[in-house]
Amino acid sequence: MDHTDETGLRHSRRLDRGWRLCLTEAGAWTDPTMRSDDVEVLDAPVPGTVAGALERAGRFDRADPRPLNDLDAWYFLDLAGEEPGPAVLLLEGLATIAEVYWNGEKRLVSDSMFVAHDLDVVLTGSDRLAICFRALAPHLAQRGPRARWRPGMIVPQGLRLVRTTLLGHMPGWCPPVHAVGPYRPLRLERPKQAVPGDVAIRATLDPDGTGRLAVSFRADALEGPAELHCAGASVRLARAGDGRWSADLAIAGVEPWWPHTHGKPALHQVEVRAGGQVHVIGRTGFRHLQVDRGRDGNDFSLQVNGIPVFCRGAVWTSADIVDLPGERERYEPLLQLAVEAGMNMLRIGGTMTYEASPFYELCDELGILVWQDFMLANFDYPAADPEFAALVRTEAEQFLRRTAASPSLAVLCGGSEMFQQAAMLGLPQASWSGTLTDAVLPEAVTALRPDVPYVPNSPFGGAMPFSPNAGVTHYYGVGAYCRPIEDARRAGVRFAAECLAFANVPERATLDAHLPVPAVHDPRWKARVPRDRGASWDFEDVRDNYLELLYGCDPTRLRREDAARYLDLSRAAIAEVMEETFAEWRRPQSSCNGALVWTFLDLLPGAGWGLIDSTGLPKSAWHALRRAFRPIQVLLSDQGTNGLDVHVLNENGTARDLVLELACLRDGRQPVVSGRRTLSLGARQNVTIAATDLFGAFFDTTYAFRFGPAPHDVTVATLREAGTTSMVAQAFHFPLGRDGAMQRGNASVALEGSDVRWALRIAADRVLQSVHIDCPGFLPSDNWFHLAPGEARVVDLVRTDGPERPAGEVNALNLAAPASF
Repeated sequence: MDHTDETGLRHSRRLDRGWRLCLTEAGAWTDPTMRSDDVEVLDAPVPGTVAGALERAGRFDRADPRPLNDLDAWYFLDLAGEEPGPAVLLLEGLATIAEVYWNGEKRLVSDSMFVAHDLDVVLTGSDRLAICFRALAPHLAQRGPRARWRPGMIVPQGLRLVRTTLLGHMPGWCPPVHAVGPYRPLRLERPKQAVPGDVAIRATLDPDGTGRLAVSFRADALEGPAELHCAGASVRLARAGDGRWSADLAIAGVEPWWPHTHGKPALHQVEVRAGGQVHVIGRTGFRHLQVDRGRDGNDFSLQVNGIPVFCRGAVWTSADIVDLPGERERYEPLLQLAVEAGMNMLRIGGTMTYEASPFYELCDELGILVWQDFMLANFDYPAADPEFAALVRTEAEQFLRRTAASPSLAVLCGGSEMFQQAAMLGLPQASWSGTLTDAVLPEAVTALRPDVPYVPNSPFGGAMPFSPNAGVTHYYGVGAYCRPIEDARRAGVRFAAECLAFANVPERATLDAHLPVPAVHDPRWKARVPRDRGASWDFEDVRDNYLELLYGCDPTRLRREDAARYLDLSRAAIAEVMEETFAEWRRPQSSCNGALVWTFLDLLPGAGWGLIDSTGLPKSAWHALRRAFRPIQVLLSDQGTNGLDVHVLNENGTARDLVLELACLRDGRQPVVSGRRTLSLGARQNVTIAATDLFGAFFDTTYAFRFGPAPHDVTVATLREAGTTSMVAQAFHFPLGRDGAMQRGNASVALEGSDVRWALRIAADRVLQSVHIDCPGFLPSDNWFHLAPGEARVVDLVRTDGPERPAGEVNALNLAAPASF
C-alpha cells in the first residue's frame, strides 16, 4: 500500500503483504541464514501476531491457546523491484524481544513492545527483511532486583522486568494468548526534503475562547515564504538555525472541541502553505482541561472548557485479543457503539497496551475522552535500573508525540494499582510510589502534553489509595464486594476509574452460536467467567447475589429448574444495578464526578465482564447504560422519609423546554396520583423537584411511613419535549421492590417499516419489566427496558447481518406469553 500526502511529494509504502513465518525452538537459529526447508512456513498477516497467523491456518484455538512464549518466531519478507537508494524502515511495534536483519545483517535489537524504531537502510532492488521474535520465556525466568510485593493476579512475576503487555498473563480473566509478532505497521519511506516531517502540534484554548496553536516541523528544502493556516487564521512561519520551521497562531473565537455529550467535537485541519503548494500536516481540536480537587482537596472533577463533565464509559481491553489490531476499520464499529451508548470516556488501563493512532483519531472525531494509563500495573518495577527507566521514558515520549495533536486525550495516568498493591500489603506510604510515577512520567507529560492533567496512579487519594471518598477509586462495593446498591451513595465516590464488574450474560444469539452449553453447569461455560485468581468465588456469584436481592428468588434453584428464566433474570439484574447505580451518581447532590465500568468488550464469547460480547453484540448492561448516560435525563432517587426526588439534567450547550410527568401506579397500571410540570432548563442546568411538589399534596411515594398497605407498586417519571408527545427519557421506582411489581401483563407488538428502516411498536396493559427483543441479525435501539402502560414504544431495528426482514419475539419478565413478529 502506498501513501502520499496531499501534495503528492512524500512516498510511504506499507509492508503488509508477502510475509512468511517460521516457528522454531528457542535459540535454534542464530541468524536468518540458518533457515532450512524442513521447517514449516506459514503465511503471516502483518501487522499481526503469531497467534493470528496460526489461527488463520487452523492451528490455534483462542479458547484453549497453546503457549507461544517458549518459541522463536521468524518473519521473512522479500522486497523486489524497489528503486535502489536510501530509505527509512519504520517499525511501529514489535512484540517483544526482536532482532531485525536487513540483507542478513543484524541492524536492530528491540526489547520493548511499546517502542517504535526508525532504521536507515539502503535498497538494492532485491532485498530481504527478517525479524526474529525471540522466546520470551527465558527472559521471564530471569531474576531481577528483589520486589517489595508480588501481585497475585499476574503470572509470571518476571513480567515486571520486561516491557510487554500483561494481556495473556492474567489467568483469572484473560485467556493466555501471548502477544508475539509485528503487531503494528511496518513502512518504507523515502523522505522528501521539501515536505514537512517530524511535525509537532500543540493546541490549547484560553478562557476567553482564543485558540492557541504551536507548530514546528523539519523541511530542509522548503522554499519560503511559508505560512501556517488553521480555522481561517494564518501566520508567517519562521525558520530557525537548526532547520526547523515554527510558528505560534492565535485564533480568536475558534470553535472549541467538546465531548459529544456536551457539544460538538470540532476538529480543524492544520496546513502549511509554501511555494504554491498546500501541505496538510495534521488536524487538532481546541479545548481546555483541568481537574478540580474541590475545597477539601479530595475531589476529582474533570472540567472541559470550564464546564464540569460527568465522565461515563468503560475500561477498554482490546479490539481483539489474538490480533491486537490497530486498524481504523477494527476500531470504528466498537467506538461507534460507545458513542451510541452515551459514553464520553474510555480508559486504557495499564494492564493493556497503547492503542494505534487510528484509535485516538476516531476518539477525536467522535468526541470520546480518553483516560490513558502508561503501561505499568500492579508490579514493583525496577525503577532504579537506568535502562528500564530509559525504556519507560522512551515509550512515554513516543506515545505523547504521536498523540500530541489529539484533543481527546484527557487524563494521563502513571499506571494501575501499584499504589493499591503496596498499601493493601501494609507497606508504608513512602513505598507506594516511586521514580517512574513521581519523576520519569510526569516530566515527560510536562514537556510534551502540559495541557493534559497527570494522575500518578489509579487509584489514588485519601487515607488509602483505594478509598472511594477521595480522589480516584476503583469502586467495587456494588459489584465484587456484594454491598447493597445503597452503598453507591454511602461510599461517597468521587471518581471511579473502574467499577461495577459483573459476569454479564450475552444475548441468546451469541450463546447459541458460540457457547451452546448448559449455563453455569458446564465447565466450558465456567471457564469464560472471570474470577480473582485464588478466590473461592467468581463474578457469577456476584451477579447471583444481586439477582436474589432484586427479584427475591434463589438463583441456585432457579438455574436448575428453569435455566432460560435464570439467564433472563441474570441479564435483567445487571441492567437494573447498572442503571440504578448511575442514577445515584448522576443526581445533582452526588459527590461522584465520573465512573467507568469494567470492561467495555469481552475477550471470548461467554459471561465475561464486557458490556459488549466478543462478537460485537451489545449485552443487557450496554442497553441499560445507554439509558443511564443520556445527556438529557430524568432520574428518581429514594430519599426515605423525605420522599421521592425527581432530577432533570440538561448537559447540552443549549436551553431546553421540557415537560415532566410523574405517576404512581397500583398493580402497574392504575394511576393513584399524578403530576405534571413544564420546565425551561438552561444550557447545562439541572433541577431537583420533590415528588410531592408535583402532586401538590403529601403522598408516600417511597412507602417509608407504611401507614397501611402500599397504595402503589411503581412510580413512572416521563420527560418529553415541550409541545410534543416525544419522549426524551423515562425512569421507574419500585417502592416494594421489583419482585413486588411482577404482576402478569400482556403486550401487543407490530412490525413496521420497510427494507430501509424497520421498527417495532410495542404497547402493554401494565408496566412490563425488562422488555427484551430477540431478533437475530438486528440490533434494537433499546432493549431490557421497562415499558409503561398507555403509550406505545417504538424501537428501531438496525440490521447487522442475516435476513433482510426482521423476525423474532418480544418478551418481558412479567409478560404472560412472548409476542412473535
